[in-house]
Amino acid sequence: MTLTELTAHELHDRLSRKETSAVEIARAFTQRIEAVEDSVQAYNLLTGERAMAQAEAIDAKLARGESIGALAGIPMALKDNMCTEGIPTTCSSKMLQNFVPPYNATVVERLAEAGSVVLGKLNMDEFAMGSSTENSAFKQTCNPWDLARVPGGSSGGAVASVAADEAVFSLGSDTGGSIRQPAAFCGVVGLKPTYGYVSRYGLIAFASSLDQIGPITKDVTDCALVMNTIAGHDPKDSTSAPVDTPDFTKYLVNDIKGLRVGIPQEYFGSGLEPEVAAVIKAAIAKLEELGAIVDECSMPHTEYAMPTYYLIAPAECSSNLARYDGVSYGYRTEGATDIINMFKKTRSEGFGPEVKRRIMLGTYALSSGYYDAYYLKALKVRTLIKQDFDRAFAKFDVLLSPTAPTAAFKFGEKSANPLAMYMSDICTVPANLAGIPAISVPCGFANGLPVGMHLMGKAFDEGTLLRASYTFEQNTEHHKAKPKLGVS
Repeated sequence: MTLTELTAHELHDRLSRKETSAVEIARAFTQRIEAVEDSVQAYNLLTGERAMAQAEAIDAKLARGESIGALAGIPMALKDNMCTEGIPTTCSSKMLQNFVPPYNATVVERLAEAGSVVLGKLNMDEFAMGSSTENSAFKQTCNPWDLARVPGGSSGGAVASVAADEAVFSLGSDTGGSIRQPAAFCGVVGLKPTYGYVSRYGLIAFASSLDQIGPITKDVTDCALVMNTIAGHDPKDSTSAPVDTPDFTKYLVNDIKGLRVGIPQEYFGSGLEPEVAAVIKAAIAKLEELGAIVDECSMPHTEYAMPTYYLIAPAECSSNLARYDGVSYGYRTEGATDIINMFKKTRSEGFGPEVKRRIMLGTYALSSGYYDAYYLKALKVRTLIKQDFDRAFAKFDVLLSPTAPTAAFKFGEKSANPLAMYMSDICTVPANLAGIPAISVPCGFANGLPVGMHLMGKAFDEGTLLRASYTFEQNTEHHKAKPKLGVS
């Protein structure tokens, strides 16, 4: 097995035993990126010199006989909507093409303190709006399992980099499934933490009441290790929850006997591919075999999740993206005749079609005469959806569904039909509306393409999700499968 195929905990063990060095590991990933990046197109920007300097610093610590943390010397990458001091942060948008933040996001600071080696910034759907990474202003990231198919979105570059062994792990953001859906499409682990568990300070906002940063990893153990580093209260983020964080690795226990697993029938309706349904049913059977108690349940307001999301998220997007007007920072049009003309041309030229679509939807929903009918009503339905989860979790420890109703689709297959594209997130959006944690774990293949099992848990109960996911992973081989790059 090459260095680039190993997990973070496997690389840490080799570093601790001095069987390899951080510089050797960083060099291996640089070579891997050079070999496959032309095919995958995961990165917007590479920071090779900085990465090598970070690796050398870890080797110097080891040479002095100092111990290192679990993520020290481990190469990783960041979705390009997390602020990095002195390094461009673009959100894959022309609007921020030349934006260089003067500060780091809190998660970036915490990874730096942990000694992680940052390889670069990763491609995404523009301003995190999309489910396929086809909305990037710069490039089209490909699914490593089949280069003719999308990696999912909006964290497509973040997930593809891990699946293609171009990074050990990455950080993505999840507003309606943007970590979990691409994780399912590319056969890796993706966790959306409880809202408020991971600081959003320095995350360029899409929808502030829904966005959450989370880890994308090769296995569940790495997921727990990354959460140990990035989770926790941050006074710089007013939505950060003032709660204690456990050692998430304590939940990596190979035992789910008696775990109560609910199967919401509404997540298994029309639109679910039969091949995907078969894989999920096999995964459910495996959990039962391992001692879980499985039963069906109902989440009656699930059918309203998508319309609710597509009122709340665009409304918040309309507000958050109002700042991009060509005045303070970001793109500014040339040759404007007056300030109003400058506003119009800057936003017309700087934003892509999907971002404009959502700004218009949100502005309409917030406008006078429509606010009560649309936005306010959506907030009330959001409460009903959360109450569905509260009732379900009174009976069950976790809820299980497909992560996505289909496997990865081909480029262009849904881009002309926004509604069909939006339905890619039908299983993941409710967790964001309720603010609960959810994880996607590889559970099999449909027609040669990865399928993800989606587990949802109680707020701040990531531990139970990790235990269930770890047990499933330890008793299956799906997470060990690797794509053969070049198949299309």
